[in-house]
Amino acid sequence: MAKLLLIDGSNLLFQMFFGMPARIFGADGRAIQGTLGFVGALLKIIRMVSPTHVLFDGEHENARADLDEAYKANRPDLSAVSEEENPYSQLGDIYRALDYLQIKYFETADCEADDVIAGYALTLKNTETVISSFDSDLFQLLSEHVFVLRYRGKNTVIYTPALFCEKLGISPAQYADFKSLTGDTADNIKGAEKVGKKTAAQLIRKFGSLEAVLQNAEQIEKPSVRRSITESKERLRRNYQLIKLENTAKLPFSLEDLRFEDSGLTTTEVLRGIHLK
Repeated sequence: MAKLLLIDGSNLLFQMFFGMPARIFGADGRAIQGTLGFVGALLKIIRMVSPTHVLFDGEHENARADLDEAYKANRPDLSAVSEEENPYSQLGDIYRALDYLQIKYFETADCEADDVIAGYALTLKNTETVISSFDSDLFQLLSEHVFVLRYRGKNTVIYTPALFCEKLGISPAQYADFKSLTGDTADNIKGAEKVGKKTAAQLIRKFGSLEAVLQNAEQIEKPSVRRSITESKERLRRNYQLIKLENTAKLPFSLEDLRFEDSGLTTTEVLRGIHLK
């Protein structure tokens, strides 16, 4: 059976670039710590999952900012930092490593990486799919054939629908409703005041969806929460539009295009192969 591994590339690059203990330089004197960490993590993830198909996904600006100009406005402007402090300065080396490993990759141009990942997860219903990312929005894609891997070396966790439900007390299909209420500091999305994760989960369990919460706000028992929800309806509906993932993105490759066979290469062999060591 086919097993597709989708790598949220920017997410993994940032994790490795800022997580490496020291700056490391290649044979030509350029910093390569992000590339080294990325390749090492990628190979470990591949060997955890044993995929038959692999795709690396990058990211560009997207139309969600048209819905809310505050969306991700808290992210640092990397064009203003020095090359040695910019994770994307090592992206060219990472692409060379992916070419060497014969892994397909692309950068989105008119949507977010999440949208393309969602497109594959929601389209390939008969394909086991593992999404490697720390982006919590992707939890809404969990299903009997879609799993989310959060890579932390030996402490890596692979989320299933059952594990997700155990931790949050709601279903993956309700995650966009839940997060619309709580907001997301990482994406600069403001939720409803007085509504934390516990309260949001309770509301979603009771009413079933965000829209049902909004339409039945007068039934919310706690006055401060009832007032907050009532006063925030427009923003919460906009939050849902920002967070909800749909099957709308154009898929850049067919499943057959993404076929992959692990060559067993080590991180050092890959870096030597692209002349960084």
